[in-house]
Amino acid sequence: MILTERQTERGLLVAACDDGLIGETFENGDVTLTVNEEFYGGDEVTPETVVESLANASVANLVGTEVVELAIEEGYVDEGNVLDLDGALHAQFLRL
Repeated sequence: MILTERQTERGLLVAACDDGLIGETFENGDVTLTVNEEFYGGDEVTPETVVESLANASVANLVGTEVVELAIEEGYVDEGNVLDLDGALHAQFLRL
């Protein structure tokens, strides 16, 4: 998994994706998502590191089956709120 963290004025922004998705574009109807290096590029990390990062996140953007399923298992994302874009799962969360 690839993970990047950015501190913003609203808290910690976490972007994570499955390995191999950087540069890919996924679509479903009117929704298009490009997993670009500028936003999603970061360090290759373990699932445990992603979970630790999500625990501290105010906002998270997640792309890929592995990372989204991990977020569901850990209770950060509700399965009913996940988008399927050409077979790639995408989820976001905002902690208020």
